[in-house]
Amino acid sequence: MKKLCLILAVVLCSAFAANAQRYCVIDTKYILDNVPDYKDAQGKLDAIAEQWQKEIDAKFLEIDKMYKSYQAEQVMLTDELKHKREEEIIAKEKEAKDLQKKRFGYEGDLFKKREELIKPIQDKVYNAVQKLAAARMYDFVLDKSGGVTVIFADPKLDKSDDILRSLGVKK
Repeated sequence: MKKLCLILAVVLCSAFAANAQRYCVIDTKYILDNVPDYKDAQGKLDAIAEQWQKEIDAKFLEIDKMYKSYQAEQVMLTDELKHKREEEIIAKEKEAKDLQKKRFGYEGDLFKKREELIKPIQDKVYNAVQKLAAARMYDFVLDKSGGVTVIFADPKLDKSDDILRSLGVKK
């Protein structure tokens, strides 16, 4: 009888211990790819980036033309004119690089635009994940997209579709 009680106690303790750490797996890339607002925002962001890149490419093309023109005329120019043209080319190149840094650099215009368009959607997903975790009492929510390596995940643990449903996206 003592053995049976001891075995029953061990089984109950291990059941409680296993239940104490509940977790699920989500795929944020999959979730975001299925949120229409995210697709729209990403499309806008891509269009803006393409427009800015064309603007920068045009500036560098202009600089290239200036340099080729300078090289062709260099033998006929006085030292003073050579120096003036070189300074113009250097100034234009600096201007183009500054614009490139302003648009695409760390915390540049593209970063700010991404914050404006994408971050609110990511925050909605994060809030939906938190609500799901609280409602189902998950201790851990693992994201299988990106940096975290999940060697195996039982598909029934993947709650990505639950997050999409809570965001109002039919799946």
